[in-house]
Amino acid sequence: MASHFPRNQSFSFAAFLLLFQLLTVNIITAAEAQIGVCYGMMGNNLPPANEVISLYRSNNIRRMRLYDPNQAALQALRNSGIELILGVPNPDLQALATNADNARHWVQRNVFNFWPSVRIKYIAVGNEVNPVGGSSSYAQFVLPAVQNVYQAIRAQGLHDQIKVSTAIDTTMIGNSYPPSQGSFRGDVRSYLDPIIGYLLYAGAPLLVNVYPYFSYSGNPRDISLPYALFSAPNVVVWDGQYGYQNLFDAILDAVHAAIDNTRIGYVEVVVSESGWPSDGGFGATYENAHVYLDNLVRRAGRGSPRRPSKPTEIYIFGMFDENGKSPEIEKHFGLFNPNKQKKYPFGFGGKRDGKIVIDDFNATNSLKSDM
Repeated sequence: MASHFPRNQSFSFAAFLLLFQLLTVNIITAAEAQIGVCYGMMGNNLPPANEVISLYRSNNIRRMRLYDPNQAALQALRNSGIELILGVPNPDLQALATNADNARHWVQRNVFNFWPSVRIKYIAVGNEVNPVGGSSSYAQFVLPAVQNVYQAIRAQGLHDQIKVSTAIDTTMIGNSYPPSQGSFRGDVRSYLDPIIGYLLYAGAPLLVNVYPYFSYSGNPRDISLPYALFSAPNVVVWDGQYGYQNLFDAILDAVHAAIDNTRIGYVEVVVSESGWPSDGGFGATYENAHVYLDNLVRRAGRGSPRRPSKPTEIYIFGMFDENGKSPEIEKHFGLFNPNKQKKYPFGFGGKRDGKIVIDDFNATNSLKSDM
């Protein structure tokens, strides 16, 4: 069929511009919607919660992870439009697991008293609890605490809006190479499989903390720095039909495969932490952290090779350098200094001069990824 557009080239060009702008807005909105920042409070020099929430809003950070139900932060989040992962601290797990009334009271005080003016999206019941290791004393309480919190949410008909899960780290992965052969360690399966089964039943994602930094710093002989920083110019690892140009996607897909290989069912993954320290350890430099965070923000809004159609939801760790953390390297993950000044020239999208932009990273920075 003959086109009519050549008869009116000005109309054609205007239509093209409109279409391009609409596509650009949709792409940028999708990317913005998938990125958040974790708000840790382990410092004696951090600004008050109301100023922190204002800092989120002024920098167009639309999602937050909060590790405990800090009442000042929850009050400041009212009507902010920021979506929230709300944490149950590990020491609270036993009380919520062993008494359903305790769970109902916790949910009433920290969820229902703020909903819907605080947009709680997930409740993370415990963080990095492992049945083998230093946090093993908490492990028996994670699943019953998750279930009791879920039942309290469900009783109010909000279980489709507020998902209840827990956050794990990737030390639970026994095999991660190649990613398609990802599997959980045998000594954590009896702990983790019932949790995955619950998540499948409840339609909730598994929250996973993903840190290419620790993989790289623990094995720099076999893992190249560009691969860890998203800056490798070409595919580094081929795994059948899947090509991996960065370690983040390889770790993430190893988690996807590990879940699939349990044969329990399909469970989504939310990256509940990822970051790179600017000091305090091998490979922990300002330049490396800048490159990693720049590219992590750019990566948001798209899927992994194994699950390309599902954009990955990512929470950057963390908002501030926290001087109360240990060991030393844990003190240097912040995007901002405690005085609220940016550590890196980054942005999270929004409007500038009437135009929607995806970030404010220095376009002339020679460290920019070749992705």
